[in-house]
Amino acid sequence: MEETLIINYSEVDIQRDEHVLLYNVNLQVHEGEFVYLTGVVGSGKSSLLKTIYGELDITTGTAEVLGRNMRSIKRSHVPALRRELGIVFQDFRLLTDRNVRQNLDFVLQATGWKNRTERADRISQVLQIVGLADKLEAMPYELSGGEQQRICIARAILNKPRLILADEATGNQDAESGRHTTQLLHDLAKEGTAVIMATHNTLLLEQFPGTVYVCRDHRLLPLETPSPSVGTQSTTSTDTSIGSEATPRQPRPEVTPIEDEDDDIPVATIDNNN
Repeated sequence: MEETLIINYSEVDIQRDEHVLLYNVNLQVHEGEFVYLTGVVGSGKSSLLKTIYGELDITTGTAEVLGRNMRSIKRSHVPALRRELGIVFQDFRLLTDRNVRQNLDFVLQATGWKNRTERADRISQVLQIVGLADKLEAMPYELSGGEQQRICIARAILNKPRLILADEATGNQDAESGRHTTQLLHDLAKEGTAVIMATHNTLLLEQFPGTVYVCRDHRLLPLETPSPSVGTQSTTSTDTSIGSEATPRQPRPEVTPIEDEDDDIPVATIDNNN
């Protein structure tokens, strides 16, 4: 049975204004697939993710996310797209003046959950999934970094998303906490949720196999890994080095590439009132 295509990018330039960060991006992600975006800081990983959830516009190539044409999507339709996504950030972005229950309840109310009992049940379910059912009333400052990130994953899966985007989700964690975070995301992929995880921690690739791409020299290059990705496809490259060269198309001469910038994304990316 053919798996559902969640993301289909063909010949897409990832850019800010007139400045191209990644040229001619080709990326296909299927239901239940676990995908790594690797590369050094500033190589374009975050900007690629931003195009997927509508933070950066796309003006070239073919770009479809969850059945939506990202070249022509109206700004008023972006909140509906984001309701089908879960986003996990490196810096947690929890509301520091609210406890865990209130943080999660805020998101549910913002995304249209009216019934208080149903919201409470869903909060209990996601905390069970991430192993933090006993932290319901804890404040963010009472949690370790690893626990805060697991709360962020709980927040990301509240609306049962078809796709999770994790932007350097292990970047602020120690090695053990990072493995726990990646294990949670890997398990979600096994259950059918597509996951794209941007990371520069290549040690995770062997422990949790997936489809691997590297952002390098303003290109997105597929890499072959020892094991096939969760639920779907393997890549065709024969060079497994993160720093490997490819033979991409020549860049458009009239455009000057710049390095990626990791702008802050406000909590409003979750708030779909607009």
